[in-house]
Formats: sequence, C-alpha cells, structure tokens
Amino acid sequence: MADTKREIERKYESDESGLPDLTGVAGVKAVIDKGVAHLDAVYYDTADERLAAASLTLRRRTGGSDAGWHLKVPVAPGVRDEIREPLSDTVPRTLAGLVRSRVREAELLPAVRLRSDRDVRHLVDAEGKLLAEVSVDAVHAERLTDGGGTAQWTEIEVELADDGDPAFLDKVEKRLRKAGVRPSSSASKLARALAETRPSGSGKKKRKAPPVPAEPADPVTAGDHVLAYVRAQRDAILELDPAVRQDAYDSVHRMRVATRRLRSTFRSYGKVLDRTITDPIGEELRWLAGELGVDRDREVMTERLTTVLGELPRTLISGPIRTRLRTWANARRGGSRRRLIGVLDSKRYLALLDTLDALVAEPPLLPDAVGKPEKVIGKAVRKDFGKVSALVEEAIEAPPGPDRDLALHEARKKAKRTRYAAEAATPALGTPARALAKSMKSLTTLLGEHQDSVMVRVTLRELSAVAHAAGESSFTYGVLYGREEQRAAGVEAALPEAWKGIVAEGSVQV
Repeated sequence: MADTKREIERKYESDESGLPDLTGVAGVKAVIDKGVAHLDAVYYDTADERLAAASLTLRRRTGGSDAGWHLKVPVAPGVRDEIREPLSDTVPRTLAGLVRSRVREAELLPAVRLRSDRDVRHLVDAEGKLLAEVSVDAVHAERLTDGGGTAQWTEIEVELADDGDPAFLDKVEKRLRKAGVRPSSSASKLARALAETRPSGSGKKKRKAPPVPAEPADPVTAGDHVLAYVRAQRDAILELDPAVRQDAYDSVHRMRVATRRLRSTFRSYGKVLDRTITDPIGEELRWLAGELGVDRDREVMTERLTTVLGELPRTLISGPIRTRLRTWANARRGGSRRRLIGVLDSKRYLALLDTLDALVAEPPLLPDAVGKPEKVIGKAVRKDFGKVSALVEEAIEAPPGPDRDLALHEARKKAKRTRYAAEAATPALGTPARALAKSMKSLTTLLGEHQDSVMVRVTLRELSAVAHAAGESSFTYGVLYGREEQRAAGVEAALPEAWKGIVAEGSVQV
C-alpha cells in the first residue's frame, strides 16, 4: 500500500545563494544544523511531457531519508500530496495507475535527472518541537531527452512540519524577504529544469489532442460558455481519477456527477454542439457512470438504512438485522473495487478520455455557437425547465403508486439536467441562472428523498425475504418499510407547495 504525505512548502531564490539567520523568527528557539544530504532523482514523463503539463511529478530518488519512488499531486498553491513507494527498477504499478488518466497509452520515460546537495536545518520551538525544515539546495539538472542540456542553480526550500500551522510559513517568509530572498519564479525544481535545459530553438513535440489544452480567453459567445463548462467537467474526471483509484471519500460520487453534467450539457445545448458527435460520447459517459455506480447505490442504501435503524426504539428491533445489513453492504465490495480499477485501466475508458480531449480541442460547433449567450443559452435553459414543469405537474396529478413514483423519478432526472444547464449558464446570465440552479438543486434533493425511499423499500423486501428464509424474524423490516412509506408520502404531500414556491420566486425567468 502506497504511503501518502501532505507537503506544505515554499521555494525561494537569492542572488547571494545563502540562508539568512532565522533565529529571529517568532516562535523559533533554535536552528539546528542537520548536515548535507546528497540526493539523486530521475523524473519520468511522456515524450510530450503530459505529467508536467498537469503539474504532476513522478521521480525515483536515492539519498536522503526518504529514498524511493515519489508521485507529487497538487492540492493547492504550495500544497502537494506526495505518494511514496519503495525503490525498484521500474515504475511501481500503483503510481503508474495513478497517472494513467494523463499518460494513457504513452510510455513513461526518464526525462530529467536532478542531483542536489541539500544543506538541511531544522527550526524548533522552545520544547524542541520541529516547526519547519529549511534547506539550501545546490541543484544540477540534466535533461535526458531532446539531445540533453544542463542547468545549475541554488534555491531555498521551507517545508512545514507535519500538522504544523501554515501561518508559521508567513513568519519565515517575512524574515527571508527582509534579507533579500524572493519567492521562486518556478513552481518546482522540475519545472525550472525543463525550462532551463530545453535546447535553444526547440519546442515540445506536438500531439493530436493535448491532455491539458491551454485555457481560452474569457468566454464571449454562447459556444465559449458551453465549452468552458464542458472543459471543467472533463478536467474534473481527470483530476478525480487518482482519488477514485485510491478509494478516497466521495471521489466516486463526484466523478459520476461530472459524467452526468457532461451528458446533460450535450443534451441541453444541442443547438451549440453537434449531437451527431456528442450523442455517441454521451453513451460512453453513460457507460462510465454505470460502472461508477455499482457500489455507489449500495452505499446510499446502506447509509440510509443504518440511519433509520438507529432511530428505532430497541423494542422494535427483532433479529440480527444489523448483522444482515452489514453482510449485504459488504457483499461483492472487494470484487467490485477490482472491477472499477479494471474499468479505469481499460482501453474503452482511455479512449473516452482521448475523445473528450479531442472534443475540447476541436469542438463540433453549430451556427448558434457564435450567437449571443443571453439568447442561445437562455432559450436552452427555458426549454429544459419547461420539461421539468410538465413532469412535476404530471406527478402531482397522478394517483399514488408506481405511476407517480415513475413520474417523480423522471422529474428528478430532468431537474438535474436543468440544474446543470443553469450552472453552465450562470457566467453568462448571472443571478437568474444562479437562482434557477439553486431551485433545481432544492427540487432534486426533495425528489431524491422520494426516490431513495422507493429504492430502500425494494432493498428491504429483498433483505426480509433472505431473513425469512434463514428463519429470522422479519418484523423490523416491516417496521422500516412502513416508515419509508410515510417518508415518501411526506415528500408527495410537500411537493405541490414546494413547486409553487419555485415558480413564485421567479427564478425561471432566465
């Protein structure tokens, strides 16, 4: 299992290449000399530097206290997660998987070698507790591609101690700036090495569909706004891929939402992007969402059942229902996780990412794409809202039962689509679109409560049947079923008034 460490650090450069006295920094009792470490790191990337373009660094380093393979993933400015694996001759499978959404089918090759003499000092407080590690790095960079090239520089690096207060770095920086030290112009050693070792007159090798195309100018046309939203969802899928592989909290759900937002955008803005091109992509996104949802639906049901079970008085709990629920919740978990990783490694998924890159790079724009956002985008959002309105009215008029359940579910799906369309429209239309997105979120939450109740009742029937076959009491399952019926009825009763409120707010006037 890979080890992950959160790094909060800042880099500096100085014409004098020296470290000023830091004993005057507030909170620092002593500066302890820890000696010089000799570090040797080889950074890997594709021939067209896809990892560098995504601000990812993958290296094999010897020397120092943390020799091994390191993958650095940006979290925020000055904050990165470093994922570590032990030394080996080849890129560890775990780390290769975490960058696969960027690398795709390309080969990871040695790109740059950095050799550093690191003069380390520890800043400690009065109790001897480590506050930060400060190092002066004398760096020698050697490009291993494009005919080679070398560069040398010295930089100062300040890394916050584990669980330290980030405000302490501000105090250190204040002292450094007074001594003439300035923040580094490069985000990382690798970025500087790539820039300074590139042979004169050469450039990056071109690729058909860059994984991370340059951001366009501020949106002007309807097409600009729609593409900005599409690009954001494509980027979300790429950025969430490593988190999904690591089983990070809520990552699967967020990635699934990004796929839905993309599909909805293609449908809502069919007058902007050619649906003969986007519909097949939408089907692939639908496939991906389905694969991501294998565990998600069970997680939702488990969370809800656990909550409602916890609300019951002990006198209403009969039989080993908690054990039965845990068994059901964990069924196929390990196998489905392996299957999901297989999906993310599959040619089909990687081809989908290539297709999304190509779509962003060369969008299939229709004539309305050059139209005014207020007219083109507003019309599309109003059309979506009209569909939601018809379905909500149909559901309200339908008698309680399966027909109403289906109508409410369809209304929920259309409300989601309208919400996403309004989100895409917000930069262009402002407050009215923002209000509509908020209203549709509220509506989908209400209707989602109803749909969850429908699905929980299906699950309860299944669990009850299994328990009965095992000779266990099914009493509590019936109690929970009745409560879910009441929850659903409560939503149905509240819907007409909630819907009137949405219409009365005037948020549909986009």
